[in-house]
Amino acid sequence: MPQLRVLAGPDPNHLASITHLVNTNTPCKVSSDHFEGHIIANIKGFNGSTEYFERDDRKGVTWSIQVQGRFLQPHSADDILFGNTFERPLHLPWGSGAALKFMSYIDPNLLHDLTSQTKPWALSPLVATMPHFAHSHKSRPPRFPSTSSLTDDNSQLSLAYHDDEDEDVDSPLSSASSSTSSLSSVSSEHSTHSGCSGHSSSSPSRKSRSSNGSKSSKIKSLSKVARGSRPASRNRNGAPPPVNLHTAVQRRNYFSVSKNRKSVVFGPEDIITTDFCYGFLEFAPSLTLRLPGGISFDLLRYWDGQPVRFMCCERKDAAESSADSEPWGRSFWCVAIELVD
Repeated sequence: MPQLRVLAGPDPNHLASITHLVNTNTPCKVSSDHFEGHIIANIKGFNGSTEYFERDDRKGVTWSIQVQGRFLQPHSADDILFGNTFERPLHLPWGSGAALKFMSYIDPNLLHDLTSQTKPWALSPLVATMPHFAHSHKSRPPRFPSTSSLTDDNSQLSLAYHDDEDEDVDSPLSSASSSTSSLSSVSSEHSTHSGCSGHSSSSPSRKSRSSNGSKSSKIKSLSKVARGSRPASRNRNGAPPPVNLHTAVQRRNYFSVSKNRKSVVFGPEDIITTDFCYGFLEFAPSLTLRLPGGISFDLLRYWDGQPVRFMCCERKDAAESSADSEPWGRSFWCVAIELVD
């Protein structure tokens, strides 16, 4: 098996090794001005064994990144992305088009520019791409970590539905400050934790992005989501409320529509729990990508050593994009896998 190191943190510039925590079911804490939560990583054949891969509902899975946390300012589900980002161009092997078609098949919402000559990326709306996703109110966060596998539970998603009612609720910042201990207290009740990295704060110029212009207006609008009220049959955009989403298929189908994602807002009162797990990557005895039809790639032959990052980030406004800037917005959390020399 190749020698790998696993790191995690609030953003690519603030990562710390969690290699010793892989397969231990011990979460590490991630904290920044924009997100707070915990991360658990499992990799089959790496750093000992874990009962996670022996569960009936995780048979065939070879790796998993579990996250539970909350966004400290409101963001529509359309603006919260998850996927891979890179710092320099990739050396894609012959036949990589088949891999991209496979990825688009399992995730129709995937957007990417993996042939970029600057910073390649492949990102999807988090709520539509996650194979396992659960939403709950901050007052009732699910146990994390859990001895059972995460399954979809979206019975409280209607609380995050933005029906365009002009009803005042607590501002995002006051909500965040008043409930800071809710997630930490519940998590610490069930397990010990290891910090992934120190608290990450934005630079003044970074913060100003969300306090000026359209970004400020958007946050102000999203802060007026009516909590606890009965959702309308449809909002002004024609999006139905997110009800009866009992399975991952129903949830992913609903959120495959942009207007539906824009009508759901996640903020400090929402606890999001996810499990990003698949079996098409094998880490032992070698690093291999296996696709349907018997197609496989020895990734070590093409890996140039740059970290493979799994990042949850903000969608970048078109007005903020420039030729010399990153194609993605601010990071909420990041897990990176890199080769050890």
